[in-house]
Amino acid sequence: MSKTYYSLGLMSGTSGDGVDASVIKSNGKDDYNVISDNYFKYTNEIYENIHNLREKINKSQDLKTHSKELENLEKEITLYHVDVVKKVVKNTSENIDLIGLHGQTIFHNGNKKISKQLGDGKLLSSSTKKIVVYDFRQNDMKNGGNGAPLAPIFHKQLVLQIGFDLPITIFNLGGLANATHLWTNPFSPEELVSSANDIGPGNCLIDLWIRKNSNYKFDIEGNIAKSGKIDKIILDKTFDTWIHKHDTNRRSLNNLPSLDTNDFDISFVRGLSLEDGAATLTEYTAKILAFYFNTDKFVNRKNYDFKKILTCGGGRKNNFLIESLQKKINQQVLNIDDFGANGDFVESQAFAYLAIRSFLNLPISFPETTGCKAPCTGGVIVKNY
Repeated sequence: MSKTYYSLGLMSGTSGDGVDASVIKSNGKDDYNVISDNYFKYTNEIYENIHNLREKINKSQDLKTHSKELENLEKEITLYHVDVVKKVVKNTSENIDLIGLHGQTIFHNGNKKISKQLGDGKLLSSSTKKIVVYDFRQNDMKNGGNGAPLAPIFHKQLVLQIGFDLPITIFNLGGLANATHLWTNPFSPEELVSSANDIGPGNCLIDLWIRKNSNYKFDIEGNIAKSGKIDKIILDKTFDTWIHKHDTNRRSLNNLPSLDTNDFDISFVRGLSLEDGAATLTEYTAKILAFYFNTDKFVNRKNYDFKKILTCGGGRKNNFLIESLQKKINQQVLNIDDFGANGDFVESQAFAYLAIRSFLNLPISFPETTGCKAPCTGGVIVKNY
C-alpha cells in the first residue's frame, strides 16, 4: 500500500480576492480524500495592492521596473498565507505533511517562458514549520511547456474517483478559462487519456470592468450584465479581430498557448454604461469560449463527442454568462457541484495533490496538457526550519 500524506493546497486565483485552502489525504497517485475546504478573504488593502500592481505589469520588463513593489507585496501576501495555514492547522486534527502554494499570479507569458507567482515558499516554511512546495510552473517551462494548465492530472483523478461517464470535459471557469478533456483509450479501455488547454477569458474582463466602474468586485450571477444592452457593433468588430489573431481551426488544440489576463483588454467598451459594458464583455467572453467548443477539432477529437461539460470555478455562478455560452454551443454546461464535487475548491485541492506528486518526484505536467517535451515533475520543495 502506498504511503499517504496530508497536504494543504493554497490557491489564490486571478480574481485576487482571497485564498482557497483545502486539506486532502492522498498517496499522490490513485486516491484522495478531502478533509476540509475553507475560503479566506483578503483584506481590502491586499486586494487593492494586487490589482493596482498587476495593472502596471504588462510585459516582462515591468517585473524589473517594479521589483521593489513586487517584493513588498510578496511578503504581504506570504504573511497572509502564514495566518491562513495557522488557522487551518489549528482546526485540523491530522498533522499536515505538506503545503502546496500556488501563489498569486502577477504575470505569465507561456511563449517566452516567463511566469511570476507571488509567494515566498521559504518564508512560509520557516513561519509554519512545514514542508512547502511552490513555484510549480518553472520546471515545466524549462522542459518546453507553457507552464499551465497544471490541474488536469488532478481532474483525471477526480473523474476516475467520482465515476463520471466518459468522454467528459472539466471546464474551469476562473479568471481565465481552461478545459481538460478525458476519454478512454480505444486500444486500452482501462486507460484514461487526457488533454488540456487554456481556451480564453473567464471572469477577468467582466471583473475588471465591474471593479473599475462600480463599488462591486464582480457581477453577482451576471445580474448587471443581464440588465444591460449588448453593443453589437463594437462587439462584432472586436471579436472579428480576435478571430483573425487566434483562429484555432488552423492549428492543433494541443498547441494553444497558455494565457494571461494581459492577453485581453476592455478598452473596446470604454464609454459604455456599467450595464452595457458588462453585457458586451460577457457576450464577448461567451463568443470566444463558444468558438473553442464549436471547433470541429474539439467536437471530433479522437472521434469522441464531448457533449458532457462540467464547470468549476467562480464563473459557474455567472448565470448570464453560462446561459449565453449554452445557447452558442447548443448544449448544457453542467455545474460540477451537482456531481459530488465542490466547484469552489477544485483548484486548491489540485495543488494539494500536485504538492504530493512533486514531493514524490511524479510528473505533474504532460505534452498533452502544457506542451512540455516529456512528462515532468515540478514545484520547488523547501524545508526551511
